[in-house]
Amino acid sequence: MNDALPTERPDPDALLRSIATADARARRGKLRLYFGASAGVGKTYAMLAAARVQQAQGLRVLAGVVETHGRHDTAALLEGMEQLPRKDVSYRGHLLKEFDLEGAIALRPDLILVDELAHSNAAGSRHAKRWQDVEELLGEGIDVWTTLNAQHLESLNEAVSSITGVQVWETVPDKVFDAADEVVLIDLPADELLRRLQDGKVYLPDQARHAASNFFRKGNLIALRELALRRTADRVDDDVLAYRRDRAIDAVWRTREAVVACIGPENDVDHIVRSAHRLARELDCDLHVVTMEVPRIAPYSKRERGVLQTGMALADTLGAQTETLPGNDMVTALVSYVRRHNITKVVVGRTAGSRRWTPISWLARLISPVGVVRHKSFADLLALQCPEVDVIRLAASTHVEARVTTAEPGRLAPAEVAATLAVSWPGYCWAAVYCGVAVAVSLLAFTVLHQTNIVMLFLLAVVGVALRHGRGPAAFASVLAVAAFDFFFVTPLRSFAVSDVQYLVTFFVMLAVGLLIGQLTAGLRSQAITSVQRENHARALYEFARELSSSLLPEQIVASAGSFVRASFQSRCALFIMDDDNKVQAAITDVDDLPPPDAALAQWVCDHGQPAGTGTDTLSASSWLYLPLKAPMRTRGVLAVESSNHPTLGQLDMRRQLDACATLIAIALERLHYVDIAQKALISMESEKLRGSLLAAISHDLRTPLTSLVGMADNLLNGEPALPPERHEIVAAMRTQTLRMRTMVVNLLDMARLQSRAVPVRMEWQSVEEIVGAALADMRDALGGHEVTVSPLSLLPLVECDGVLIERVLCNLLENASKYAPPGTRVHIAAQVDGTELHVSVADDGPGVPAGSERAIFEKFTRGERESATTGVGLGLAICEAIIGIHHGRIWVETAAPDYAGARFVFTLPLGVEPTPYPEPLV
Repeated sequence: MNDALPTERPDPDALLRSIATADARARRGKLRLYFGASAGVGKTYAMLAAARVQQAQGLRVLAGVVETHGRHDTAALLEGMEQLPRKDVSYRGHLLKEFDLEGAIALRPDLILVDELAHSNAAGSRHAKRWQDVEELLGEGIDVWTTLNAQHLESLNEAVSSITGVQVWETVPDKVFDAADEVVLIDLPADELLRRLQDGKVYLPDQARHAASNFFRKGNLIALRELALRRTADRVDDDVLAYRRDRAIDAVWRTREAVVACIGPENDVDHIVRSAHRLARELDCDLHVVTMEVPRIAPYSKRERGVLQTGMALADTLGAQTETLPGNDMVTALVSYVRRHNITKVVVGRTAGSRRWTPISWLARLISPVGVVRHKSFADLLALQCPEVDVIRLAASTHVEARVTTAEPGRLAPAEVAATLAVSWPGYCWAAVYCGVAVAVSLLAFTVLHQTNIVMLFLLAVVGVALRHGRGPAAFASVLAVAAFDFFFVTPLRSFAVSDVQYLVTFFVMLAVGLLIGQLTAGLRSQAITSVQRENHARALYEFARELSSSLLPEQIVASAGSFVRASFQSRCALFIMDDDNKVQAAITDVDDLPPPDAALAQWVCDHGQPAGTGTDTLSASSWLYLPLKAPMRTRGVLAVESSNHPTLGQLDMRRQLDACATLIAIALERLHYVDIAQKALISMESEKLRGSLLAAISHDLRTPLTSLVGMADNLLNGEPALPPERHEIVAAMRTQTLRMRTMVVNLLDMARLQSRAVPVRMEWQSVEEIVGAALADMRDALGGHEVTVSPLSLLPLVECDGVLIERVLCNLLENASKYAPPGTRVHIAAQVDGTELHVSVADDGPGVPAGSERAIFEKFTRGERESATTGVGLGLAICEAIIGIHHGRIWVETAAPDYAGARFVFTLPLGVEPTPYPEPLV
């Protein structure tokens, strides 16, 4: 099907913005992303196959980094393709092969293939993440093709982790996915993927068995496939909207369902909103709820405003996108909204009193050139103007609300009529005055002016009344002008009798024209007033936001908020700010005589994130309106506005203005919060840097003389002639204490290096059995007086870690056991696989850990007992926690270990997919 032609002229400003955006994108390279639910669906294969087609067409294609994972059919596609040599990155004495970004930029190919977008580069590379390398390539104008699994996308990472039980640490921001020029979904059914896994087309047999029992279960694959399909569908939906905006296409494309509910001041607003919500939930699509501001003969009554406010509040509660549409024509405004948001279904209500007959409405329909169409219902008019949209007209509500006290839903109650008349009677009096002036002027000019010109004077009076006093007085002035013209200027004079039937036509035309001109003039006046009000609100919010942007203290925010609320709502306000424990502090205000608002209610608003007080469903009798200050990260406090001097704060327009004010205050408070955090972090970093430098300097200066003392002690102990027993014992004790002091100095140096993140981590596949053996060999002397047992470790899988650092963790735990467990007691080392983690434990028969200090002992310079004869400065366990944290693991202590009277320290290491062993060469 051909694209629909644009039906409206594009917005020039939007067109200029789109041209600037297109120019910027033209200078960048194009990114194509091959997206799949999991490994093995064929992303790399599809990317290479498409690249070979491009290469055959004369494009220079460079394979920057392609991971074949031992798949022969994938490797075959690389034959004959230019490949970029990997760059050697030195890491702890080893050379790692990484993507050569500088070489790729120097070669400047037309297209480069960069596999596994979520890969983390080795330390020392230009960027920490491969997606950052891709961003730089795109900035250089080089086209990039890459691959990505669903579990590596930031927004899906948590969902995948909860489904599969496997935490993926390498993620790609969603902005990279959304900014891609093309997203190609590579999809396979779960059964087909499992069959490929069994056939060895995903992993080698040993790895395949491990994967099938963990990540690659059918339920996991089905859920991952759904996540990938939904995320791709969202991306495609955004592409459709962008395309329609670029081409100024108004026609609705039924690519994805969306529902909009149109509500007015009828009694079944709740029925409309809830029905539309049920429909949107059944279709699993977005819900929009709109109401419209159109010129009216009389403003909304208090009951009608309450109905609209209740309906919009209910829509917000149900998660709908709400908006008030301005305009002269309800149908035109709604059609524009529907086409702008590509909405496929419109839900409207059915109200018994919506088609009441009034003289003005009848006259407008009669004189309108499209009067035949104007008598149609709102749903019919909408269907005529937007035939590509489904218009759903709901059945009338089956119950009558007890709160409705009028005979017809659209009519005013007697009290409301009286209130309206009480407010409007000065306008009607002025209408009579204007007509009286017109009569006086016409009588003076009656001798020189024809009756036709005298009619113009009366019409001028009607226009004046409409401009100054609104629709009702203008309609009254039209009727009064016809009567005055008949009485004073139509024969017989001073009588309402008519001698010529032709004057009836004159009266009718005069009344019709007067009514029509009056209504149109009053409508323009109403729109002008509304526009001025909106401009004032927008300007006030802009000035308020500008003041908040320069605020550096909460008191300045309170002062700005107080000034804004007083100027915009003629009310006073107070601010509750939350502390770090999510408790509201005392109310802050810039007014001295303001009665204190309810702190308990403010705490409730913070806890539930919902408004309370006047105009809401919670404690509506309160004289205060409490609004939560919701910032992007969390609720920052509560804005309390006094409503005793302004009881209309609960109205829809007022609430929206107040909500915008609360949002600005929340963002300002969050900005102050993060400024404070940044300052504290800077101070903390400088303090830690200074302390680390001091510790490193002290430990470095002490380590050399301590090593010399140990050497001299060894010479004395082993030298000739032999020392006397007393001196031998003293020198041996000196050597022991020196070794302990050297251990403390080493711990200080290690802690300083860990805090400054100067410890390089060399992640390699290690055997747990070898790490435990090395640790036991290092701690042979310290454990000499204990019975050490080790559970079988030979059947455990390999774990990816830094063997030297994990060995250090075991040494510290064993040293801790040797210090606190009495000589002759047991020390036991065990390890086991638990899900996706490897648990390693060290248990002893010592005194255990004091109750309540299970976490405190892992803090720096913390020991199990405040006063103890056991040497140490309390850094060993802190070093263990820092090292395990680097490996994305956990460490804790259990006070009631099975079969052991003392403490049991346990740490975890994440398990991954073991590497494929290289086949041994045949001899």
